[in-house]
Amino acid sequence: MLKVLLRKQFTEVFKSYFYDAKKNRMRSKGAIAGWFVFFIVLTVGMLGGIFTSMSISLCSGLALAEMNWLYFLLMGGIAILFGAFGSVFNTYSGLYLPKDNDLLLSLPIPVRTIIAARLMNVYLMGTMYVSVVLLPALIVYWVMVGVTAARVICGILLFLIVSVIVLLLSCLLGRVVAGISLKLKNKSFVTVLIALLFIGVYYFFYFKANDLIRDIIENADVYGAKIKGAAYGLYLFGRIGEGDWGATAIFLAGTAVIFTLVWVLLSRSFLRIAAAGGKAEKVRYVEKRSRAKRVFSAVLGKEFARFTSSPNYMLNCGLGVLMLPAAGVLLLIKGQEFYAIIGRFLADIPDAAAVLLCTALCLVSSMNDMASPSVSLEGKSIWIQQSLPVPAKTVLRAKACVQIILTGVPMLFPSVCAAAIVQTTLAVRILLCVLPLVFTFFSAIAGTVIGVRMPVLNWTNELAPIKQSGAVMIALFGGWIVCAMLGGLYLLLGRAVGAATYLLAWTVVFAAAAAALQRWLDTKGAQTFAAL
Repeated sequence: MLKVLLRKQFTEVFKSYFYDAKKNRMRSKGAIAGWFVFFIVLTVGMLGGIFTSMSISLCSGLALAEMNWLYFLLMGGIAILFGAFGSVFNTYSGLYLPKDNDLLLSLPIPVRTIIAARLMNVYLMGTMYVSVVLLPALIVYWVMVGVTAARVICGILLFLIVSVIVLLLSCLLGRVVAGISLKLKNKSFVTVLIALLFIGVYYFFYFKANDLIRDIIENADVYGAKIKGAAYGLYLFGRIGEGDWGATAIFLAGTAVIFTLVWVLLSRSFLRIAAAGGKAEKVRYVEKRSRAKRVFSAVLGKEFARFTSSPNYMLNCGLGVLMLPAAGVLLLIKGQEFYAIIGRFLADIPDAAAVLLCTALCLVSSMNDMASPSVSLEGKSIWIQQSLPVPAKTVLRAKACVQIILTGVPMLFPSVCAAAIVQTTLAVRILLCVLPLVFTFFSAIAGTVIGVRMPVLNWTNELAPIKQSGAVMIALFGGWIVCAMLGGLYLLLGRAVGAATYLLAWTVVFAAAAAALQRWLDTKGAQTFAAL
């Protein structure tokens, strides 16, 4: 039974590799093999390459300073953090609150078998993340310093210890996330904030990695002395990789004891956690007057509710909502420096910096593509929209307006900031504010048109229309191509036409194209939507 449950857990984790949610059918054996090859290349090639490069940089410097234990402490710590945070959400959804809890608990399967299968799944996922970091670190150390029996055996045991520590941290963090999620009313925004926080931390350390490595190598003696004096246990942890049998035995015994305690606690609390459904608040009925809405307002409210209820939708299609205000702040802080640098490089092209700033704002605006998957997200429930006494063109206008509002309003701030820092004529400043807004309107209408022309309605996972549909790819890459043309053509024609004429021409083109596409949406597009 344990083997069957493990196979089920493994299939759930890699469900997208076995099952095509877009076409609602199983993938062929060749496609499954291809997806797993792609996964291996991505993890081993890209992530493994990054951590191999980091290992070489650290090991070369710390080995010369005879601080090998600090090398293993750093790489082991990175492996623990990477593994714990990489598998915490798998722990939350795969160990504590999976959707099949009620079904499994109703079957004649011992609870300990269910726990063991799910713990093994969490362990394997965490070990996968640990392998990407720690295996390159061990191999680099053995190649650069030398291979002995003690180093190899203790290195393997270090890998085992780190993987168990990751399992314990994943269980602890997963329990916290599961407890919080049961008490939250709106989990979508929390999920988005956590994801954005993780992305921000990742990029912070990514850009600071070289400086941190250089500082650690240059001050290895200072850091080493502080760790030995204030945190001797961390020093022993690093000594495991060097082949210290005593430190290895201490940590093996400690992790075994802690794992036993976690197993006992989990066995006692699993049923209570698995059966929890969150606290149901008692709501007292209070009679209120319901305010009537216009048809368009009601449909627009429904579209906004759809967007804010899906973390996948918000993260993949609405990142520009945050990027645009951030771009405005960046322009206020560093805008003059950027403007001066661009001006020096393109001094022979008048107002090149202003046009390129406008292009950059349009490029950030194109990161929002809520409109292109909005028709496909109706899925098999599209008949509800079609059966309502609401004109099809009203529904399509509401879908486009979500992107127009969520992109146009944030666009005002960076546009004004850009116009304030550039040193140009009043006409160019005005167009620098107007053109990005017109482009926003154009891209929203164009995305809706593409979504109507290329709907994907037979999906079983919303990520299929959000990330894998042709409509989203065309809308996203098409926006980039248009922005490249906007900036690139001016570098060729700028001397002849001037910035004001050039920006005005693009504004007219975008406005005319948007008007033509809107007319198509109101007529043939509405008929196509009604017939889907």
